[in-house]
Amino acid sequence: ERMARLIAKLSKSPKVIVERSTVPVKTATAMAQVLTAVNKECAPWVVLSNPEFSREGIAMFDQASPERVMIGGDENLTATMAIESLAALYNAWVPRSRIIASGLWSAELSKLTANAFLAQRVSSINSISALCEATGADVNEVSFAIGVDSRIGRKGIQASVGFGGACYETHLRNLVYLSNSYRLPQVAKYWEQVIKMNDYQKSRFAKKVVSAMFNTVSGKKLSILGYAYKKNTSDIRFSAATDVCKTLLRERAALCVY
Repeated sequence: ERMARLIAKLSKSPKVIVERSTVPVKTATAMAQVLTAVNKECAPWVVLSNPEFSREGIAMFDQASPERVMIGGDENLTATMAIESLAALYNAWVPRSRIIASGLWSAELSKLTANAFLAQRVSSINSISALCEATGADVNEVSFAIGVDSRIGRKGIQASVGFGGACYETHLRNLVYLSNSYRLPQVAKYWEQVIKMNDYQKSRFAKKVVSAMFNTVSGKKLSILGYAYKKNTSDIRFSAATDVCKTLLRERAALCVY
């Protein structure tokens, strides 16, 4: 809201505002209302949603060769022309077939949904890893077998300590809040379970470490190799390693973190 007010105060002619950050659904509509309220002379204001789908660690590659570019806007002539203008800028290096034009709210929701689905895959295979350990099956063999299925694919189905980073859990909680606000408790609980499974996996991993060390790590020196939430980055926000380390510290372990 503060940014919208600032733009409105400084503008002397109509502008097209492009929303890039991941935001709650209908934020663009709220922005347009604020812009109009502050500066009616420049109305109608056009706000587009152009969510970024780049991945941390390979962001430059994703910007240079994106799998898709999504541009959402209202269903009117002015917004349609603005979408085409932005698409023309991308056409300098992005094929037209990769540019998706959509409704404003669809674009905003697509980024949240993309990250929610990616997180869901991680929690799904991690739930199977617990079942594999209980039954004696090999989760790597199960993962390979289902990954051969073209409907599933091999990406994102390797068992791990759990997902981390600033996006996945934040966007999942955004979906949970959004679902509850629209009185869809079943939908909210579904996505909330993805978070709970992730927390369970991190806790389970830490307990396995303690168990492997003869049920105590008190006074024992343990090395944590890889504290970032994923490879090729130094970002430790919401890293799964953080929760594991906290559990081990509560058990009075001495940690050396890399």
